Order: sequence, then C-alpha cells, then structure tokens
Amino acid sequence: MASSVSDALDRASAHAPYLRGLLRRFPDLAQREQWRTAIVPQIDDSRPLGAALRIAKARLSLAVAIGDLSGGLDLEGVTRTLSDFADRALDLAIADAIRAHVPGAEPQGFSAIALGKHGSRELNYSSDLDPILIFDPDTLPTRPREEPGEAAVRIGRRVIETMQARDENGYVFRIDLRLRPSPEVTPIVIPAAAAIAYYESEALAWERAAFIRSRACAGDRGLGEGFLDAIRPFVWRRGLDFGAVREIRAISHRIRDHHARGQVFGPGYDLKRGRGGIRECEFFAQIHQLIHGGREPALRAPATLDALDALAGGGRIDPAEAHALGDAYRLYRTIEHRLQMVDDRQTHSLPDDGASLDGVAQLHGIENGTALLALLTPHVERVGAIYDALDGGGAETLPTASDSLIDTMASAGFPDPAHAAQRIVHWRSGAIRAVRTPAAREALEAVLPRLIEALSQAPDPTRAINQLSNLIERLPSAVNLFRLLEAQPALLTLLTTILCHAPTLAEALTRRADLLDRLIDASAFDPPGAVAALVGEMHSSGDLEQQLDHIRRTVGEHRFALGVQLIEGASDPLDVAAGYARVAEAAIVSATDATIAEYARSHGTVPGCEFVILALGRMGGGELTHASDLDLVYLFTGRFDAESDAARPVGAVQYFNRLAQRVSAGLSVPTAAGPLYEVDTRLRPSGTQGPLVVSTTAFRKYQIEDAWTWEHMALCRARVVYGSAEARAEVDAIVADALAKRRDAAALAADAAKMRADMATHKPPRSELDIKLCDGGLVDLEFAVHVRQLGGHIALDPHLGRAISALIGAGAMPPAMHDAYGFMTRLLVTLRLVAPDLETPDPVRCALIARACGVADWTTLLDRLSTLRQEVRNVWHKIDGGNTQ
Repeated sequence: MASSVSDALDRASAHAPYLRGLLRRFPDLAQREQWRTAIVPQIDDSRPLGAALRIAKARLSLAVAIGDLSGGLDLEGVTRTLSDFADRALDLAIADAIRAHVPGAEPQGFSAIALGKHGSRELNYSSDLDPILIFDPDTLPTRPREEPGEAAVRIGRRVIETMQARDENGYVFRIDLRLRPSPEVTPIVIPAAAAIAYYESEALAWERAAFIRSRACAGDRGLGEGFLDAIRPFVWRRGLDFGAVREIRAISHRIRDHHARGQVFGPGYDLKRGRGGIRECEFFAQIHQLIHGGREPALRAPATLDALDALAGGGRIDPAEAHALGDAYRLYRTIEHRLQMVDDRQTHSLPDDGASLDGVAQLHGIENGTALLALLTPHVERVGAIYDALDGGGAETLPTASDSLIDTMASAGFPDPAHAAQRIVHWRSGAIRAVRTPAAREALEAVLPRLIEALSQAPDPTRAINQLSNLIERLPSAVNLFRLLEAQPALLTLLTTILCHAPTLAEALTRRADLLDRLIDASAFDPPGAVAALVGEMHSSGDLEQQLDHIRRTVGEHRFALGVQLIEGASDPLDVAAGYARVAEAAIVSATDATIAEYARSHGTVPGCEFVILALGRMGGGELTHASDLDLVYLFTGRFDAESDAARPVGAVQYFNRLAQRVSAGLSVPTAAGPLYEVDTRLRPSGTQGPLVVSTTAFRKYQIEDAWTWEHMALCRARVVYGSAEARAEVDAIVADALAKRRDAAALAADAAKMRADMATHKPPRSELDIKLCDGGLVDLEFAVHVRQLGGHIALDPHLGRAISALIGAGAMPPAMHDAYGFMTRLLVTLRLVAPDLETPDPVRCALIARACGVADWTTLLDRLSTLRQEVRNVWHKIDGGNTQ
C-alpha cells in the first residue's frame, strides 16, 4: 500500500504515540527522503556503546516506520533491516563485553545463535531477540584462575545489560534466553559441546522446528557455524519424518488452548496465535520442511515466504495454497507491525475497543476497524482451513482440539472435564521430562483411551488424574509405565486405586514405575515367605553397593506388594504387618552379611567374637507398618579386649563400632534403587551417650545392674534378628534374666506412669487418628502389657498380640484387650499407608480403612474405636492411679 511520506507522517503522528515521540526527538528524519539514509544506522563511537546503540535503534525505528507506512519498504525490507541491525548490535555488545572482561582480548570463543524470526531475518518491528549463547572453554578469554564457564556467564550478563538497558532513548532489544537447552537448570551461556550433546539426545520436536530458522548471527561466527553444522542431523533427518506432523500440530493445539480468547476472529483476535494466523502459516511450512527437508536441502529456506515458495516449487504443497498462505502472511505481519508501532509493545492482538481498532486501521491507511476486519477475514478463514486439513485421518487417539477434548472428558464421566482435559494437554506439551521423547509420546497416545476410561471409573476421578499427573511429572521416563499399562489393562484399575488411596505407594512409583510389573502375577498377592527364603531372594553377586542396591530393589518390591494387598483388601492388616517385619528382617540379615564380608576383606575378623543385632519395638514384636523405623541394638559376643587378625590389629570395641556404622548406613542411606529403613539406635545401653556397640558381657551388666524401668519395658519386645544360634541363645538368656528381676509393684507402676506422662507432654498426639499416641491408644495398651509382664514375670513374648492373649489367659488382663490390640493395630497399619498425615481422609479412603478394620463404615469405626479406647483407659487407669493424660 503505497502513499506519500507526508501522508505516512501524518498517520504516524495521529495514531501512534510512540512514533509521534520519535518524530519530536529526531525531526530531521521527517524531511522528504531522510529516512532512507537512516535505515543504515551510524553508531556514534564517542558515546558509551549502550547509549550509542539506543540512539541508533530509536532512529532506525522511526526510519523503518516511515519507509513501511509510505510504501518505500516492503515487508521483507522492513524485517531484513531490523534483523541486520540486531546482528550488528549483538556483535558489538559481545566484543565490548569480552574486552571489558579481559582488556585487549580478541572477541572469540563466544557466539550468539539467532533463532525464530531473528534467525530467518524476519524480525518484528518490536521483537524480542531469542538467541542461544554458547562458548568454547578453550578459546574464550578469561582472567587468571577463572573458570571459563564463570567468565562466559559474566560476559553474557554484560551483553544482555547492554541490549536491554533503558534510558530516554529507549532500549536496543529485549533478550529472551528461554529457547536454550533446559533453561530451568542451565546457565545463560552454555558450552557448545554440552549444547550439541543435548540436541543429539533429548531435544523436543519444537526445538527441531526452531532450528529451521537458525544462524550464527554475532560473536565468533566460526564457533556458531560449527555448532550448527554439528546439530544439522538433529534438525534435518534423512527419513520421511511424518511423526513431526503430529508433534508440531500438538504445539498448535496447545497454543489454541492456552490463548483461547484470541482464537475467535474479531476485535481482540491474536494475529500471531489465533486460528488461521501467523503461527499456522509458519507451522504449515515447517511441518513440510521437517518431513521432506532431510532429503531435499532446497526446502530448508529459513524465511517463511521463501519456504512456501520452495515447497510449492518442489511439488510438496499445492501452489495455490502456498500463494494464499504467502498473501495472508504478508498482510498479517504488516498489520502486526502497525499494532507495535502504536506504543512499541510486543503485541500481536487486535484492540478490543472500537476506537483503538479504528486507530490501527487508520495508521494502516484504511477507513476504520470494520474495514480492517473485512480486509483480514478471507485470509483468516482460508489459512485456518488449509492448516486444519493437515489433520488428515486423525492419528491422535484422543482429540487435541480443546473443545473436543473437554467433550470427551465429560462423556467419560469426569466431574470437571475442563480440568481433566488440561491435564492431558500438559502431558502432551513436552514440558514434562518423562514424556519428552517420541517413544514416550507414542506410548502415551496409545494408552490414553484406556487410561482415561479407567481414571473416569475411579471413586474420585479428579483426584486420580491429578495424582497420575504428579506421578508422570516425577518419573525420569514414562515409556515403561505406559507400555506396561497398554499391555496389561487390568493394572489400570489397580493403578487408579493406588493413586486415589495410597500416596505412599504412589510416591514409590515415581521412583520405580517397574514396581507394577510384580503385580501382573496373582501370586504377588500372597504374603511374603519365611525370612530364610527372603534372604535367598535378596542374595546377589557383585560389590557391596551392587548387593545393597539389589536388596533395596527387592525390599521395595515386597513392601509395594504388601501395600497393594492392604488397599485391595487381599490381606488382613495384621498379616501385612507381619509381612513387613519378615521383609525387614531378611534385609537386615542380607545387608549385614554383605557388609561383614566386605569389611572383613579389608579389616579381618575378631577371633572368638561375633556381631549380633537385637531388635526392639515393633521390629522386635514382628509387626511393622509401611512407615516403621527399625529400633536396633548392636552387640558382639566374646571378650571386649580381643583384637582383629588384620595386619594392623584393632580392638574389638572399635572394630565392631565401625562395622555397626557401616551396617546402619547400608540399611538407611537411600540410593537410586530406593530407600530401605530409618535405623534408630537410641535404645542401646546408656542411649546416645553410650557406644554404638557393646559386648554381651557389658550388655548383661548394664541390664541387670543399671537399666531403668523404661529400658526393661522396651526389652519386653526384644528379639535377636541377626547372629548364630549360639549368639542368639546367649542374648536371649541375658534378656530373660533382666526381665526376671524382682520388682516393687508400686515403684514399677509409678515409673511407668511418669514415663507415659512425660511422653504425653513431649510428644502429644497429632490428631484423634493418632492411634498410637492418643489417650487410650496403642502406647497406653503397650505400657499396660509391659507393666504386667514385668510385674508378674509372665507372658514374656515380644509379639504384643500373643503376650496379650497370654495375659488374658492368666487373668491379668480383660478379654477386651485382645480386641483392642487387633482393631487398633489394623487401624495403625492402614492409616500409615493411606492417610500418613493422620487427618480424616476423604470418604472413599474412609470406607477402605473401615473395611480393613472389619467394620461396616467410618461412623461404626469411630464408635468402635471410642469404645475400645475407653476399655484401654480403664486398664491403664488402674496402673497410673487415675493420672491419665
């Protein structure tokens, strides 16, 4: 649209405040043809670089606007002029930053790679620059003793400051570095080799598309061109890559979903992201370039208009469609420039209000907003139709268009279909590491229909899809999970149950999706075997770390399976608790065997001495929850003054203390294979003030002569879990002798009452569901049992349930305590898995917990619990003299 310079200046002054301000600042450019000389800016060497560039950019902006509005510059002339100045400004800024960092240094080893419209020399009137900044650590100038990476970041920051700093003349260019590899974790300037490795191994489809429009634009161009040469196979693949169609189309759908308001044509329409807009012209060309460009280098034109011409000339797209897209693209970009001339904002949307829309139209030289919309309408409709036709037969297994996907979610039964649809959009977005690779996206699409069906059948579909999304986001890769679920549809229902009811198991799946493999076989719902069989399963070859990792994996599989048995109602929680304990004991035995063997190779053995592990608490009683610690006491048999048989002998106490430290580490330090257990050794003689390991002789002396009442109460649940038959018999005898001591009944009751009161003060219950610590809960029951065990020297069984049965049989406890033990233990084991925060869970999990405890519903459970807690209070009340917490 040609017009006189005078007319262009009048429109600029009337409708573009930004241009009006520039005309006041640079009146010389308003002279008849002065704008032509100003489109090749002069940089004033007498000023600091940043200030000189800002003045040059401001003059250039006005000159380009005059040329554009008057018809003296076509679209390609406008964008090329802006792009060339961006190259020049970046190049000067890089050289300046390097020399400021290392005076006199050559500007080498640092390069800017232009992407997007800058890369194709199609820069907008008010564009950001989207470069990738790379460096070569071998050639980048650095200060003495400075790491190249640190120097590169410092130089990069100065470049950005030069380009973005503002003064009365505005700024040079805004810089957006988010297109660099993994921008959330990488520095602003990255080593060229690291960037190459990224693009060769894990980059996404949209990154391939971005590099269609890439070039080394500033700095060390040899470095930049070498980088682009290295990644060319990543961008241009020899095979016909029809998978790119779906990937780039998915990007377009996400843009439509995210910018839904700007999709509808009319006031507010987004020229860039709207349906039938600029992006769809660009994506149409890029899709065909990615499919065919690997074999046909002539199709690799960076600029959109050039690419459309090349594709049409090569017979890859319909020439009529290429022509229609090209005409639309020129018009869109021209109107986009008008929008940006108004206030120098990087906007792409038509104004919402009529007066502003009229102003943009009149700046363009037409009557009003209605005329502008009429001018755009046929192009928007034509581009939208051409682009939509790329869907063809529809390879997607679920819709990608927002409205269709929401309708699908509603039909499936999701109570909030828009939210469910947004989750799927997020999985498809490429923003999640686990679903970045083509294989992962293919696997996701293959399983999505069944997955959505299963999630929709969950008791709480919204919670289920949210939890699955959390799981996917935390996986290193989701390929195996999706393929497993596709091959074993029955696991989908089980997975939704886990996601809805067992946050602890869902957390385990984020570390190891292969845990679901074990559940394919129905035998996984059998309780784990005897300890000896489990030890055999945990045995492996390799070095100590490899052996420990194998133990961790095996334990993780069994604990996961036990948790699933619990939430599926396949096993009584008491049997699950016993299974947890057998798995833990086997882990102790296996890890200790492996650690001792490794330790002995370096440090020898102590002849006549043997390492022993005594378990207390729930481990001693053979009933653990999913979250239980291991309360362990380390001992050794034989003479405490013995020495090792190594070349440099070490005393037994030091030898076994070091060994015990390694055993604790092996049991508790998490690795990539997962965690094992928290180990608590505070119940050892003299607590944390005493040595980690004592001899059995010292242990006997302490327990018989010095132990407190509470330590003997703890000893009531003592059980040897590691050691030979002879060592076990020796420790069992020590425990039996300590528990057989004569005691004053009143003093015993008083000590127990004081200890319980102290515990209530320092460790109060977290909620009414803290069944362990609440008034009338399991701790009160355990204390009552231990007082009667110690006072009567009866029922000295470490298993609480058997001890209670024996006390009931002896008339030392009411029969109701057996029910209290069973009900509360079932509740504890279930809560630790499905409601670890001990807050009242949602109704569905309430029903699961009630079922596990053998009652009809949550109300019945609470009533039953209240009754049994009162029964326990009554028993404990007789011991503590009425001083209940």
